[in-house]
Amino acid sequence: MASSTEAWSDGGVPASAEGDAGATGEGRSFGSGARLLSIGIAATGLFTFAYFSVAKHVLSDDQYGRVSLLWSVLFVTMSVIYRPVEQLLSRTIADRRARGIEGGHSLRVPAMIQASFAAVFLVIALAARGPIQDGLFDGEASLYWILIGATVAYAASYFARGYLAGHQWFGLYGGLVLFESLSRFCFPVAVAVGLATGETAVALGLVAAPLASLLVIPWALRRHEAASPAAGAAARDRGAMRESAGFAGAVAAIQLAEQTLLNAAVLLVADSTKAGIVFSALLIARAPLQLFQAVQTSLLPHLAGLEATEGHAAFARAIRQTVLVIAGFAGAVALGLLAIGPFVMDTLFPSDTHYGRVGLAVIAVGMGLHLTAGTLNQAALARGRAHHAAAAWLVAAGAFVAWMLLPVVDDELTRAEVGYAGAAGLLCVLLYVLYRRPAPSAAAAPAAS
Repeated sequence: MASSTEAWSDGGVPASAEGDAGATGEGRSFGSGARLLSIGIAATGLFTFAYFSVAKHVLSDDQYGRVSLLWSVLFVTMSVIYRPVEQLLSRTIADRRARGIEGGHSLRVPAMIQASFAAVFLVIALAARGPIQDGLFDGEASLYWILIGATVAYAASYFARGYLAGHQWFGLYGGLVLFESLSRFCFPVAVAVGLATGETAVALGLVAAPLASLLVIPWALRRHEAASPAAGAAARDRGAMRESAGFAGAVAAIQLAEQTLLNAAVLLVADSTKAGIVFSALLIARAPLQLFQAVQTSLLPHLAGLEATEGHAAFARAIRQTVLVIAGFAGAVALGLLAIGPFVMDTLFPSDTHYGRVGLAVIAVGMGLHLTAGTLNQAALARGRAHHAAAAWLVAAGAFVAWMLLPVVDDELTRAEVGYAGAAGLLCVLLYVLYRRPAPSAAAAPAAS
């Protein structure tokens, strides 16, 4: 992945951005920052895998299933209501910097959107406490309140991610996600060594993680250049709110669809034990998706800059290089799972269910298609086609849910494996068709200010 980020830097950080960065000493640090981001996200993927592996060994099947469900619900919610603002900040700040506008990034509009999403979640979650607590967590009140606390805590974490990515402060971004995953991993380890007991202790790591991630904020504040909005800021905010809300709404739909691909199979199985089995298998896709956030996080602001300054050739080159890296990675994972997949899964996630090597390899293929679709999605966002991309994601997610509900395949694990790969393939085709369409003459970027 380091070679990929280096290729993008060679392919052309926008000239204006290089010039500005050079003035502040940041131009030379872009490549190293991107590499630090890759290391941080890679460690996040490994620590996430380790978190659930240790949890599986220290909890009963029912407890592990409930923690898996808590994770799934949390990250569906978090991705839908917070990642849109992260993407909004990342794209708009990078676009302005590429055009030579370094200061004046008012955070009022994205902050208002973020707060609105969080408020809607709290109203719905508090009103639906009974169904959530009893239906998902078997009446465990502690898991319900951990869900509430973690979702609120992640608001600041995801806002910081968007701000850091937009300024291409990838070293700080990598540190943020590394602190998050490492702190979360400490909780099942504490149970394993006897310092704590039970599923609540393991689940508390989901609250501690976003709070620990904010340790990078003091460093970010030191880099922040305060700039007062111009006199017409109030009028611009009204227009920016409409435009930014439209972009954020489309990205929210994309995130909902993506989380459906990753979690619908877990939520639709018959009981918590089977949910834990399906969840463990789909970690093959989830962990690399976290790892490749390093690529996608740096790709969106990079593409926004390329589209603004260098044109289609550099834009297409960045996409092509990323897809080639993904293809090689997914192919290697699939071959590894064909060789030793069942042994690894039985060792890390022991259960009475046998994981088939072909099914695990199918998930790896689906993961590669999913990552490719994510890359094409970043291209669509950079070109101002968020609503078209959202439509493609919703079609693929709907097809996956329909497949999971139809009794075409009796075994739920096999149904999830085949359905995930098929839905990811469909999504990849739809987004590739969108990518091949001629770019609009001016992709209007939603203003963050």
